[in-house]
This record gives sequence, C-alpha cells and structure tokens, in this order.
Amino acid sequence: MMVVAPDATTLLHAWRAGDAAARDRLMPLVYHELHRRAAAYLRRERRDHTLQPTALVHEAYLRLVKQDRAAWQNRAQFFGVASEIMRRILVDHARGGRMAKRSGRWLKVTLDERIAEGRPPDIDVLALDEALTRLSEFDPRKSRIAELRFFGGLSLEETGHVLGISVATVERDWQVARAWLHATLKGPRTP
Repeated sequence: MMVVAPDATTLLHAWRAGDAAARDRLMPLVYHELHRRAAAYLRRERRDHTLQPTALVHEAYLRLVKQDRAAWQNRAQFFGVASEIMRRILVDHARGGRMAKRSGRWLKVTLDERIAEGRPPDIDVLALDEALTRLSEFDPRKSRIAELRFFGGLSLEETGHVLGISVATVERDWQVARAWLHATLKGPRTP
C-alpha cells in the first residue's frame, strides 16, 4: 500500500485547525521554495550584504510559526504571508544598521525584471518600503501586488490566486505599480 504525503495546502488546513505537527511537517515541503525566493531576492542586493538567504528563511520561519491564528487557505496565500514577513525582516535589518543615513552604505535592490545582463541598478530598500507604504495609502491592491511579486517572488498566477483576482488584472496592476514606484524612487528625495 502506497502512502501519499500530504500536500502543503492540506498541511496548512491542519495547522489552521490547531495541529502543530502539521506545521512541523509543512516546513520541509516549503523550505526549498522559501530559500530559492530568498536567494533570488538577495542576489539583487549589494554584494557585501550581510544577510544570507538561509538566515532570511530561518528568521521568516520563526515568525511564520508564530502565526497561530492565521486563516491558512492554500500554498499561494502562505507564500504571500511569507513574502510580507521577508519584507519586514529586510526593512528591519536595514533600519537596524541605520546604514542609509549614518554610514552612507545603502541596502539596494532592483525593480526592473527585464534586466538580464550585468549588475542591475539598485534601489534603497528603506525607500522602497516607504514608497510601498505610500502607494498602499491610495491603492492597497497595487502595493500588495508589488510586495508579493518583488519581495515574495510570486508569479503572476500565484499573486492572482492570493488576492483572488485574475492574472490579467495582476499584470496590469503590476505594470502600473512598477511604473509608479520607479518614478517615485527616481524622483527627488524629500528630507
């Protein structure tokens, strides 16, 4: 008799129902994907960044397991929450070092997915966080799409699934959000 291992969604539902063992069985299933996303994100960072993908995933895991009251629905929603947590960790890391204003060393990332050659242009992660917060004040959906795509590395399909909207809507909103963020981050900085 073949035993079929439960999938991530089944384990998330069991975790939501209070099964801590399901939570513990879930992490090996999603760890590789979380690590891949963290590594992809951190590749866009400056070369001397001190946070490593494994450390980012482990810190995210520690925060995820504290989500006892989360209404887990599916794998895509889980990765959406994980992306939000990773964003917070990276922003906290940047703020903790106060690198941006005190040492002149910036924590930078790229927004342009089309860059395939060479080192991509960089953006200050604190400025990006501030811009996403500003965007969320007048268009929360576009801000959330940018967060899921950029910090979480979710595909258009996964993002649509998390937000309950069509892929076409995600794609349109993602294009507008990227353009708005690019213009905002490129524009003059206010003190």
